Amino acid sequence: MMPNITSVQELEEHLSRPTADDGSAMKALDGDLLILGAGGKMGPSLAMLARRAADLAGSRKRVIAVSRFSDEKLRSEFSSQNIEPIACDLLEPGALAKLPEVANVVFMAARKFGTSGSEHLTWAMNTFLPGLVAERFRNSRIIAFSTGNVYPLTPVKDGGAVESTVVEPKGEYAQSALGRERMFEYGSHRWGTPVTILRLNYAVELRYGVLADIGLAVFERRPIDLRMGYVNVIWQRDANSACLRSFGHCQSPPLVLNLTGPETLSVRRVAEEFGQRFGVDPIFEFEESPTALLSNAGQAQRVFGCPSITAAVIIDWLADWISNRRPMLNKPTHFHARDGKF
Repeated sequence: MMPNITSVQELEEHLSRPTADDGSAMKALDGDLLILGAGGKMGPSLAMLARRAADLAGSRKRVIAVSRFSDEKLRSEFSSQNIEPIACDLLEPGALAKLPEVANVVFMAARKFGTSGSEHLTWAMNTFLPGLVAERFRNSRIIAFSTGNVYPLTPVKDGGAVESTVVEPKGEYAQSALGRERMFEYGSHRWGTPVTILRLNYAVELRYGVLADIGLAVFERRPIDLRMGYVNVIWQRDANSACLRSFGHCQSPPLVLNLTGPETLSVRRVAEEFGQRFGVDPIFEFEESPTALLSNAGQAQRVFGCPSITAAVIIDWLADWISNRRPMLNKPTHFHARDGKF
């Protein structure tokens, strides 16, 4: 049994701890790295993982983190870790032109929560901005984070959508996310830009994510919505590791990879696992459907191997984290939404 993670500092160290494969990927990477949207949930740990992986490999390449930096503390933390922070509103006219020329770009600026009622901003962030980025960095390699939400709901028994499954985004968030993919595809076809598109669902750590949503609901005796009765998850560090290693697979037209864990998790069963640890009987509402938003990441696992941390370990860690009332980000995923409205 793996030891529990007992503090935010320990968690952040774990999320940014490089493997030998991460170091090799950064050593092989020709040029510096620019992360657009580095202030989100995954961006800080990705930037720190990249910096530590480069250091592990003895590489002096720059890691540049771009964000609005509404949190000045994060900007200071980046600087202290030899990550170059650039404060930038990417939608501001002319902002992209001021960014440095960099050979390798990760695009993770996106909008999901709050889509309903602000659809115009969602489309601007998820589709308009990627078009601008594809043009501005047409001479770079680009990793673009997307989402499994572009797929239709599939029968649970089938094991999830694969990369060749015909996309069928439901709701404006998913539609705009497909628009993001199309913009990077356009840039790749127009200028020959090497691109990898990562369809992620869902990254988790101990402060947020689908498993944290379920665990907190059980702990707080709140009902758990079973309408989306099955999910896939991947430990955030494993997702970020795959991102760094994806640069070696960028191509034109883009390579598309599903990025998630190998398990199809029952929401009911996960809640019951938490219930056993908390001594609580979970409360459920609605019933499972025979379909769910699921992805099959077999292709990515053949490239990168299986994730290092299983869902069972994450559940153990989370049960300890929640029961000890350690910090949470309080950003629910709304994973149960079957209509695409977030």
